[in-house]
Amino acid sequence: MHPFVVLVNKAKTMRKDYEKLFTHLEPPKPPAGLFDRILLAIKREQELRSSKRLAFGFLALLTVSLVAAPFSWTLFSGQIAESGVLQFISVAMNDLGTFLSIWPDSAMTIAESLPVMGIVLFTINMILAIFTLRLFLYKKRLLVDYLLHTGQLA
Repeated sequence: MHPFVVLVNKAKTMRKDYEKLFTHLEPPKPPAGLFDRILLAIKREQELRSSKRLAFGFLALLTVSLVAAPFSWTLFSGQIAESGVLQFISVAMNDLGTFLSIWPDSAMTIAESLPVMGIVLFTINMILAIFTLRLFLYKKRLLVDYLLHTGQLA
């Protein structure tokens, strides 16, 4: 049976000038363009990280605006129904001749009864949703490239 540990007398096998042994070795030369490739990889990773953060930010903003859309629509439609604007518009369309003869007063009456707060909130919500959707779809390509790139590395 062989012993698990073998003791070797290092005094006989170890050279006395081992410091000099490693002083004459040449360090390996780095490949040409290694520094540029490292900088390019760092820059690409920073761009992908920022585009990922931006895309997820747009996605969160889009989610918030789409969640708020039913509430702003409910407020807008409720205020339209309560203000009586629909009745003014209905009368104007049914009796168009009278409406056109007194259009300044009729237009002013309709404008005065418009629910400004509901219109403003709904318009802001829709503009925010469309704006973030457009930017998210624009940045989505960068996000998909990033996810595919990390999938290849894993």
